[in-house]
Amino acid sequence: MPSKKIDIDVRHITRVEGHGNILVRARDGVIEKTEWQVPEAPRFFEAMVRGCSFQDIQTIVSRICGICSVTHSLAALKALEDALGVEVSEQTIRLRILAHYGEQLESHSLHVGYLAAPDLLGRKSVIPLAASHPDLVRTVIAIHRAGNLIMEKLAGRKTHPVRLIPGGFAMLPTAADLRALKHELEATLPRLQVLAEAVAGLAGAFPAFERDTEYVALMKEPTYPYYHGDIGSSDTGEKVPVREFERVVNEYVTPQSTAKWTRWHRESYMVGALARFNLNGTWLQPLAKATAEALGLRQGCCNPYLNNLAQVVESVHVVERSLQLIDELLSAGIRPETPKVAPRAGVGVGAVEAPRGVLFHKYELDAKGNCLSANMCIPTNQNHANIQQDLEALVPQIIDRERDEIRRLMEMLVRAYDPCISCSTHFLNVEFV
Repeated sequence: MPSKKIDIDVRHITRVEGHGNILVRARDGVIEKTEWQVPEAPRFFEAMVRGCSFQDIQTIVSRICGICSVTHSLAALKALEDALGVEVSEQTIRLRILAHYGEQLESHSLHVGYLAAPDLLGRKSVIPLAASHPDLVRTVIAIHRAGNLIMEKLAGRKTHPVRLIPGGFAMLPTAADLRALKHELEATLPRLQVLAEAVAGLAGAFPAFERDTEYVALMKEPTYPYYHGDIGSSDTGEKVPVREFERVVNEYVTPQSTAKWTRWHRESYMVGALARFNLNGTWLQPLAKATAEALGLRQGCCNPYLNNLAQVVESVHVVERSLQLIDELLSAGIRPETPKVAPRAGVGVGAVEAPRGVLFHKYELDAKGNCLSANMCIPTNQNHANIQQDLEALVPQIIDRERDEIRRLMEMLVRAYDPCISCSTHFLNVEFV
């Protein structure tokens, strides 16, 4: 029988980036309120870059996130180069994608190993997990280190890159740098298999919850794209050019959140690893495909908890592709390049797949290359409404359980999205009446 009175008020859910609250109120089995709240103060990055030179914008916006700083840099650079009419070399594209893969690996391993694994193994945090499962934690640390190493060698440092600039790179890696990365990544693949086997052994810890959902990601056949592509949806065969992203995201303000929410064909959609897997899983690398099969993850999955499985699969994929890219770069040889970018007036849009989903940056520049306006749509912005919809569907299925179990399952659901809540509170329109 349902509890007569259930009040759950989670203030600042743990093991996520930023501040988010969960509120549930039920009486005699009747659910009166289920709410996902974002109370964090807005950060106004669009205003920060207004008036700034195109040469400085990447440096500023990389500070939006300490976990996805390479991703924000790349989205900004693509948008600025679009506005300035700059075409970068194939070498630059390969090196940027390699740096981006490093961030995917770093972020996914951090989330699965440090933030999600304690839920699956019944621990409060990674600290007691290190005592109870030391070999697993050491494996995760080694994988995490490999992702950081890629960013250090390509972007200059693992947080807030200094070598990514309009038109190319301020400093290129050497062949010795690439060979060192290859050695590290070759050692990372078997570690990822250890992690995948550990997660597969915990399959029963993932709740059996499903909700039919629209999934949105970049698509560019025949690849599993992070850097290129048009915007695709699981609800339609339409591919929307990145320049038209604003008619996809349709951002709006809701009273329970200081971050804007989005919707496209339904009241909500999901971005991130599971969305990419559902739309692009056909194009995974061979070992990543085998990992998905071993984990029981199949395209069409609509269990948000299994986003964590998709993160493991993607980690294998980016290491496989990174090894291929390094071989291509070594075979071609690293050619010296001096980026030359002239200012001009224009509007540009850039999109890349952050670990948490597709990220959009848009800039309008004047004739001197100074920013007149900016718009950034963050992945977690796009997931907020879907988290709300998932919680509304989940709570009726678990309302007859003990209060602590209800709370645990809701927190675990939010964490499965790997939300970057602070990033999502970057902007808010306020009208005073």
